[in-house]
Amino acid sequence: MTVVDAGVALGWDPPEGTTARGTVVVLPGRGEHGGVYERFGRRLAADGYRVRALDRAPATVSAARAAVGAVLAEPDELPRPHVLAGSDSGAVLALAVASDAGADALVVAGYPVAAGYAADSADAEIEARTSCPVHAGRLRDDPRFAASALDGPLPDGVPLGSVAVPVLALHGDADVVSPYPAARAALSAVPDVVLVTLAGGRHDAFNDRSHRTAAAHVVLFLEDLRAGAAVAASERLD
Repeated sequence: MTVVDAGVALGWDPPEGTTARGTVVVLPGRGEHGGVYERFGRRLAADGYRVRALDRAPATVSAARAAVGAVLAEPDELPRPHVLAGSDSGAVLALAVASDAGADALVVAGYPVAAGYAADSADAEIEARTSCPVHAGRLRDDPRFAASALDGPLPDGVPLGSVAVPVLALHGDADVVSPYPAARAALSAVPDVVLVTLAGGRHDAFNDRSHRTAAAHVVLFLEDLRAGAAVAASERLD
């Protein structure tokens, strides 16, 4: 992990000698910071993508626009496609700033359909976020993690029907923060969306027990984006 710009973003790059295949900018959600996406960033970097995670979760569209713009203005030009990946409130903001940022596509995880999820305790909120014991432990030991943040407001977004780039949406079917049926109905308004339903998945889809599956779907989406078409097809042969 490298600090790209102190206070702005953290970064993970492909192994030395590997040609970078594109750039993913991660927008953390409520209560989070870029460091909690280290595992996700390393996995995408291993597959050839440059990953930048905003150090702080932006609270407004203007803050997200400025932070994403600062990252994409790195002196060492970041290769296209440029993809914004947001979780929770970061998903709302990724959708909102995609056009201004010149994003080629979006990945949204745990898209929130309503604000104000109130857990009984910090442990209860972490349990709502993830069933991955490694990630849960990291959150419990993280002094920067704000355990009551999911009870906070959501930023203003844009009409989902106005999103003009391809979107991959990852959502757990056991998400109690943003219940799956309501999230699925909301995301259906996006003109070009692929929804991946994570069985038994909770709110932090990038960092849940199925984090490997989530990352694999993101890589396949990125490869399809680069190729301009599906690069693989599968069928079950009886």
